[in-house]
Amino acid sequence: MADRVTVIGWDGSPLTAAARSALGAATLVAGAAHHLALPEVPPTAERIRLGSVSLAARRITAHRGTAVVLADGDPGFFGVVRTLRAPEYGLEVEVVPAVSAVAQAFARAGMPWDDAKVVVAHRRTLRRAINVCRAHTKVAVLTSPGAGPAELGLLLEGVHRTFVICEELGTDREQVTVLTSDKAADHTWRDPNVVIVIGGPATGTPENGAWLAGGEPGTAPRGWALPAAEYTGPFGEGETEQLRAAQLARLGPRTGDLVWDIGCGSGAFTAESARFGAAVIAVDSDPDACARTLATTRRLGVQAQIVHGTAPHVLEDLPEPDVVRVGGGGAAVVSAVADRRPARIVTHAATRDAAELVGRDLKEHGYDVECALLQSVELDTRHWTEKERTVGFLLSGRLPDRHP
Repeated sequence: MADRVTVIGWDGSPLTAAARSALGAATLVAGAAHHLALPEVPPTAERIRLGSVSLAARRITAHRGTAVVLADGDPGFFGVVRTLRAPEYGLEVEVVPAVSAVAQAFARAGMPWDDAKVVVAHRRTLRRAINVCRAHTKVAVLTSPGAGPAELGLLLEGVHRTFVICEELGTDREQVTVLTSDKAADHTWRDPNVVIVIGGPATGTPENGAWLAGGEPGTAPRGWALPAAEYTGPFGEGETEQLRAAQLARLGPRTGDLVWDIGCGSGAFTAESARFGAAVIAVDSDPDACARTLATTRRLGVQAQIVHGTAPHVLEDLPEPDVVRVGGGGAAVVSAVADRRPARIVTHAATRDAAELVGRDLKEHGYDVECALLQSVELDTRHWTEKERTVGFLLSGRLPDRHP
């Protein structure tokens, strides 16, 4: 095993004394091609071109001597330190950090970034990174080949965003470009780059200043499945707070998810899902419902894409969902949704026959199905008398072969 492993971050500026000292004593140096070309790398040291960090870690574990790993930016921020410190390698790691690419990008843009979400986009995580950009007003995307500015712009079709694209930060070829997301695919971009994605309603800063990195939790009413008084009606039969609470619990929308809310009505479910950090596409055939949903999301400081159209036909061109609430349209819409294979689906039915029809269809599509008869009784607490009673069937389907 290597006697000592030092991870050095490099942001294009001259190396610190500590970094030069560690490099001078190194018998093995791992890094990208531009790192290995640095004059401070000893000519006698073994050199490893850093591709797979896991493979490099195994080489370092077998090395007898002093190892140095060079990485761009802060190696502890979405960097190589996590892999090198994995228990299977048993390496003791010292870190000489540098300014992260994200910090550099926001500095070049002259913007604060304690309220920004930060995501890594590669081919496997690109869709989830896009969903974060849909849901939040300020996102920094650490890109990779095949998951860069052009791909971000194409997949954000229908959602207006501004891109601040920072190419090759810290080098002589550094360039910062500002354009709208729909123009990003018209250009060829150099790697590595960071994309700052900005858009949506501005959120105010509390009087006592920010205190939580990644964005404030907001000033919306505390709690979830909020009462009808928090929204602009009229409410449909599938929008009662008790049913909404059960639907949210079954779907579990979260950051990185894309939620379809079909038959959005007042926008209550759309807003609730967005408050959990999910991206939401709200669909309704009623233009008044679309307007109410837009007003609701704006008032609560969350974002959603509103699509006016009739399901199931309007669903054909929408991006793939993770979880779906079907608030209207019946068995035909549920069947069309199940064809798209989201991880979870929830809906409701007014009668047992309707519930059985939907449940059979979900099972035929391979979903594990649950059905419950929900009854809620609202009481007037001044006299403890019944004010209103609602009864309905809640159906939920979970696809076993998708993520939980």
